[in-house]
Parts: sequence; structure tokens; C-alpha cells
Amino acid sequence: MKFLDQCKIFIRSGNGGAGSVSFRREKFIPNGGPDGGDGGKGGSVWVEAVEGLNTLIDYRYQQHFKANTGTHGMGRQMHGANAEDLVLRVPVGTQVFEEDHETLIVDLDTPGQKVMLLKGGNGGWGNTRFKGPVNQAPDFALPGQDGEEKWIWLRLKLIADAGLLGLPNAGKSTFLAASSAARPKIADYPFTTLTPNLGVIDLGAEQRFVIADIPGLIEGASEGAGLGTRFLGHVERTKVLIHLVDGTQEDPVKAYKVIRNELAAYAEDLAKRPEIVAINKVDSLDAEARKDLTKKLKKASGQTPYLISGVTGEGVRDLLFAAHAKIVEGEKAEKAGDSPAPSTYDPWDR
Repeated sequence: MKFLDQCKIFIRSGNGGAGSVSFRREKFIPNGGPDGGDGGKGGSVWVEAVEGLNTLIDYRYQQHFKANTGTHGMGRQMHGANAEDLVLRVPVGTQVFEEDHETLIVDLDTPGQKVMLLKGGNGGWGNTRFKGPVNQAPDFALPGQDGEEKWIWLRLKLIADAGLLGLPNAGKSTFLAASSAARPKIADYPFTTLTPNLGVIDLGAEQRFVIADIPGLIEGASEGAGLGTRFLGHVERTKVLIHLVDGTQEDPVKAYKVIRNELAAYAEDLAKRPEIVAINKVDSLDAEARKDLTKKLKKASGQTPYLISGVTGEGVRDLLFAAHAKIVEGEKAEKAGDSPAPSTYDPWDR
């Protein structure tokens, strides 16, 4: 299934059904009087977060969604039926914006969360509603209320506990495949992942978490270079960042600093998110090179980096257990009310 994380759609709620103008006409019953029924209510438009979805691809080939009109009223005081509501089912983590790309309508970060976006029009009154001692035979009724309409943006931010960061070809996809059941594209030639991949890490009973492989970032990503801010938003919900540095590249320390600078430029609170640094591809380094690179990265990051290899599996489980500990720590902080404030960065301003 193709990955789509943002789209623009048109929604419209249904019109209300019209009221009926009718008079009772039966044999031996003179002056039966008005008996027009009311129109039914138009369908409303809702958005609901459902589990099992991780893309907005359903909204790529259909951009217009309209709820039905309520049934019109009829004679013999028969009221029209209400139209069914239209429910847009989206992945958990979807944000709904107004057409201006700035005004957030709702952030659907909880499974089963359901919010009304547009209310259906009320049905019109039939002429029965207007009879009285002065006007005993009203010959008019009300039309149904018009529905509402507007364009909205849907933007998906994946729900993951941990996010994999690094320059292109840092070995993130290989690491994800080695640590979970996910099967991202891996090859023996240089290329970069174009869409995020999710994997479930299973370390034992009650030691599971979701990890997201974010497409490789390059210098200037926070300003739109490369894939730019398109996928940086997917790490905003994570509790810990796993920063993979390719130990075989020319200047690993510079690569680490490039990503850190892009995180700080994108959102200050994201740069303050707990981070675990790991030197990847150590199976290609000798003992002296490992020791030298560890010393340099420790000085740059302020922490001792993990030495791992996504190919051989060396150090992978130790890194995953450390990430799980950070996630548990973050969950405890959220319950205590010490979680960081959400980012105020505008992902559409590029």
C-alpha cells in the first residue's frame, strides 16, 4: 500500500429535507385541515480515528465527500427520514486543518476519537406547524436548511514511541529489519527511504514499543531541502530519538551535528527530546577506529554512543533495551504532568 501523509479534501454536509404542504382529504371529513409533515435532517460529516490504518491513501483518488440530503416531508403528517451521517475514517495521529494550513481543527491522537466537522441542515417544517386559530389552512412550508461545506487538509503524524534519525544510508532500514518484523526496502547500493516505516519491537512480556524509520534527512531539511519538513513531523510524537551515525562515512561527527542542527531549526522542543546515539556499521571498523570514533562522538553528543551493526546484530538489543527504558521514563513524566509542550512550528510554511 502506498504511503500518503497529507491531502486536501472537500467536505459538505447534507441539506435538510423540505417540509410538505398537504391537506387532509377524506370522504365524510370536511375541512380536514393541514397535514404536511416535516423534512428530515441532512447528514453530518464526522472524522474518526481508527486502528489498523497508517496512510491517507484512501483520500488520494477521491477528494470530494458529500453527505446525503434529508428526506422531504409528506402528507398525512409523515415526517421525512434523517439522512445518514458521513464518517471519514483516518489513521490514529491524523490532524485536521482548515484550508489556510494553519488553523488546527482537531488532533486525532486516540483510537476511536470521533469529531463532527460539519453539521447537517435541519429539516423544514410542514404546513401542519403553522395552523392556528387565525390561519387555519396555511398553504406554505419551510424548505430544508442548507448544509455546510469547506476544504480541509488532513495531515498524518505517525504514532510511534521511538524514531530513527540519521542521514541517508545511515543504515536505519537495516536496523529496523534486524530489530523487528518490519521489512523495509534494503539493498547493497546507496539509496534513501522515501516513506516512513513502522516496526514493533518485542523485548519480552510488557516490553514492546513501536519504532518509526524516518526517511533520511539532509542539511537544510528544516527549510524544505530534500524531503524537508515533509517527514520531520512524524518524530514529534515520539518519546525518544535513536540517532544512527554511519561509522564508515568520511566525517561521522559532522553528520551527527547536521541532524542535530536540523532538529533544532525545525522545533526547539524536538531537539530537547531524549536521544540515544549509536554508531552503526561497526562490523566494518577495527578496534582502534571504534575507540577513536567513540571518543569523538562522546565529546560531540555528551553521551557514550552505542556500537551496533544492523547486519550482524551486534549491540542491537542493548540499544533497544536502552530505548525502552527512555520510553518508560517518558511515560512516567507524562503522567506526572512534566511532558514537553507540543511544537508550535508550522509544518506548512515552506
